[in-house]
Amino acid sequence: MHYSYYPYPVPYREDPVLIRNLQKAINGEFSAIQCYRKLAELAHSDEVRKQIEEIRRDEIRHLREFSTLYGSITGKHIMPKQTEECPDNFTRGLDAAFKDEQETVDFYLRAAEETSNLKAKGVFTRAARDEQNHAVWFLYYLMER
Repeated sequence: MHYSYYPYPVPYREDPVLIRNLQKAINGEFSAIQCYRKLAELAHSDEVRKQIEEIRRDEIRHLREFSTLYGSITGKHIMPKQTEECPDNFTRGLDAAFKDEQETVDFYLRAAEETSNLKAKGVFTRAARDEQNHAVWFLYYLMER
């Protein structure tokens, strides 16, 4: 009997759409982590800073989950790249974060629909729920301004 190094069967390893979606998710989460660090530093209160830091921790968890899934499917480690610039102004940062989170929800839900990999479906769907929650927080802080 032959045992493969990869924990996923060949059809998942040869799914270029899933692999591209994971790469995009990994880079997006990495970018958000960088920007939310900066946004937390620009926050006008400890309460807001703590909430942004909590959101950032969620993004770190998402990055870890997507990276682990990517590695288990491809057998490769991915080096994330920052694909977005971080605004230097708190209000512009909130606006950018809100829009990015909303777009990410749509992307993750679409990615979940596009794959037959049940693990990937679950990871994308759970992350989409978190991203929607993040968007609500950013919108709330935008409305306070």
